[in-house]
Amino acid sequence: MTESTPHFIYLASQSPRRRQLLEQLGERLSLLLPDDAEAAEALEAVRPGEAPATYVRRVTGLKLQDALRRLTDRHLPPAPVLCSDTTVALGRQILGKPRDAQDAADMLARLSGQTHRVLTAVAIQSGQRRVDALSDSRVRFAALTPADIAAYIASGEWEGKAGAYAIQGRAAAFVEHISGSYSGIMGLPLFETADLLKQIRA
Repeated sequence: MTESTPHFIYLASQSPRRRQLLEQLGERLSLLLPDDAEAAEALEAVRPGEAPATYVRRVTGLKLQDALRRLTDRHLPPAPVLCSDTTVALGRQILGKPRDAQDAADMLARLSGQTHRVLTAVAIQSGQRRVDALSDSRVRFAALTPADIAAYIASGEWEGKAGAYAIQGRAAAFVEHISGSYSGIMGLPLFETADLLKQIRA
């Protein structure tokens, strides 16, 4: 690392999991959050017929552009900016954040006994240089009973989670098998992220 390279990064995410995962890598963080949460959520709208991998990369790019604009508007010191987005896909169907408890229950019912994909895109920009990566993992759920789903919905853990679950919480009991990046399923693939940070600082 050169002397001019910043010793911290901006994290443009409200996810406490991403913050914890980055801190696990030993990174010093400064949060670069949007002023308008509703406008930020609007960036996650799915286009008709959009493939899950295309979607998650596009949304991450939009979040990064938005974060870089905030960096300039707020006259903050320059440093790498990291954005990430996670989506759950059952075939080509994108399961985003549920609208309400019924939507969450419907998502879990669809995932019951099935293998789905969890895709997390990461993008980092420093100055004019941008690097990005995509983590694509597979998760198989056991068959869930209506009681399993109802108890999980009652926990409230589904709120704000793509696919209506958090693998690091109670939903871990639903998971028969995973293939890929556990941290990527949580919301930030650490292997890929560490590699991107090395690239941006090289």
